[in-house]
Amino acid sequence: MHVRPSPLQNRVAPDGTLHAIAARGTLMGNRGGRLHDRASGRLGRARWTSRRWIACLLCFNDRQRSVMGSGYTELFFLDEATALTAGHRPCFECRRADARAFQAAWQKAGGLDRPPGADVMDRALHAERAASAKVSLPVSALGKIPESYPDGTFFRANGGFFAKRNGGLVSWGFDGYRPAPDLDAAMPVEVLTPATVIAVLSAGYPLGWHESAA
Repeated sequence: MHVRPSPLQNRVAPDGTLHAIAARGTLMGNRGGRLHDRASGRLGRARWTSRRWIACLLCFNDRQRSVMGSGYTELFFLDEATALTAGHRPCFECRRADARAFQAAWQKAGGLDRPPGADVMDRALHAERAASAKVSLPVSALGKIPESYPDGTFFRANGGFFAKRNGGLVSWGFDGYRPAPDLDAAMPVEVLTPATVIAVLSAGYPLGWHESAA
């Protein structure tokens, strides 16, 4: 009897946690190196090896990779909206146009004289990731948040993830988006998207969404 292998723990949720889910998603990325044991394919305790957290194309220049092999740990995202909220940014090699647009929006948001380099952005994003692990994220009333944040901002409420989309909210899942259920407007929520990413989105970065969010 054929035994189907268990899914690898490399699907990324909006809060940056890694899960064993079969669906692959639309983008691949990494966090600087190998997080898994090569022999077993299982993750160790580390969830990153450097500040360079990127989001890449699934296919680029006909390159072939053995997922969770001897190289870095391949991570997968439902879409770019998910990847940015989890603290990743566009790759300058396989997604150069997106990376340049991200740079330009970052420059505009910060009123900078020139586009920031990859190291500058990575340090800023890493600082926000580290801070979010130590302090409570902003809390507000769900009914008020969509009016003050750009499309692509993610929230956690009632054990689920929600994203602002076309002025409203959609419910996030590893396989796609669904209409958000009715939620108590007074329910406390967490803003998951890093502040710098929110600023980049507000400055007009053309965010990529999974087709189910249309």
